Amino acid sequence: MRKYVIMGVQGSGKGTQAKMLREAYDLVHISVGDIFRWHVRQHTKLGAQVKRIMAAGELVGDDLVEEVVRRRMGIHDWNYGFIIDGFPRNGRQTEFFMESYDIDAVVHLELPDDEVRRRVLSRRLCSSCGMDYNLIADRPEVEGRCDICGGELITRADDTPEALESRLSDYHEKTRPVLELFRRKEVVHDVDGRASVEEVQSAIRKTLGLPSPRG
Repeated sequence: MRKYVIMGVQGSGKGTQAKMLREAYDLVHISVGDIFRWHVRQHTKLGAQVKRIMAAGELVGDDLVEEVVRRRMGIHDWNYGFIIDGFPRNGRQTEFFMESYDIDAVVHLELPDDEVRRRVLSRRLCSSCGMDYNLIADRPEVEGRCDICGGELITRADDTPEALESRLSDYHEKTRPVLELFRRKEVVHDVDGRASVEEVQSAIRKTLGLPSPRG
């Protein structure tokens, strides 16, 4: 069983890389951000609370995040392992996670702030089906419309310049110290996130010592 955490600043490609590992090695991909966005789209009570927080570019509180993670991990559908992204984001969350689960490795995607801004401000989200787009490398066939369902493409609430600067500040202040806690366990693997998606994936597999995927 493989149990991984993938970390990196917003826009570093955590979700993309986690999904590729999921498909190649039968891992369960647990994205805290995706869980929250699902609640926002479904207009749940939790979703309304999260929407206000995300629109302000702030991070969801520890109690709420830990409860969501505890519930998701409690499903125990990760027979071959899991890869979690979007968590933990500060010292308290890290201590909670390390006390609850044995982690095999933490993949840290390194990306300069200027590249983060370029990537994040080019992201779009389908307002109907939730499909993600990036106008740099994944433009829709019809401008402003989803290729899958034809829904309107919008900027995510947490992708405005103001919200992004707030999240970058939060990341450097609160999340980077998380890496130091994990480094004490000697489980952190730093990977340059500036390369192509395929090159980053190859580097991740190499540093984790993963075999070639089946098939």
